Amino acid sequence: MSDQPTENGASPDGAAQQPPAQPKMQVLGQYIRDMSFENIVAQKGVNGEVSPDVQVQVNLDAKKRSVENQFEVVCKFKVESRNKGEDKSPLFLLELEYGGIFLIENVSEEQLHPFLLIECPRMLFPFVRRIVSDVTRDGGFPPLNLDNVDFVALYRQELIRRAQAEQAAKAQPDA
Repeated sequence: MSDQPTENGASPDGAAQQPPAQPKMQVLGQYIRDMSFENIVAQKGVNGEVSPDVQVQVNLDAKKRSVENQFEVVCKFKVESRNKGEDKSPLFLLELEYGGIFLIENVSEEQLHPFLLIECPRMLFPFVRRIVSDVTRDGGFPPLNLDNVDFVALYRQELIRRAQAEQAAKAQPDA
């Protein structure tokens, strides 16, 4: 006899099979952990035409909290705008650490790390985008609307970087 469920969802021995529990994520809180905005143009001034070139760096961090199934995820954004002209003088610098507290249940141990560094930042990103837009506007610049961040690609890049660092460490002879 097979172990396949019958038409009514019961297994051949008569016990009903339970579908696997669905992953559950709940945002318990969000906060700005640290923020700095430097309007370098206002401090030093710029001569001539201003044509901004914006660079965005993103780093992610996640850690377990003392409460069961709770995790803290922090997105770190460094937004730097420089003049495209010959002097490449800085226009502004915005550094933002934005965190969230998440309750996560029914996620397997092997899927937890990517879940924390992909799905949780996706939930936080619209709020980060709004803060960056408001701060740059309030700082005297046109509001900067960040492009979407591909957190899957970011996660994969970090895995590759860690693997390369690990291989380099193994290749180093002990002194």
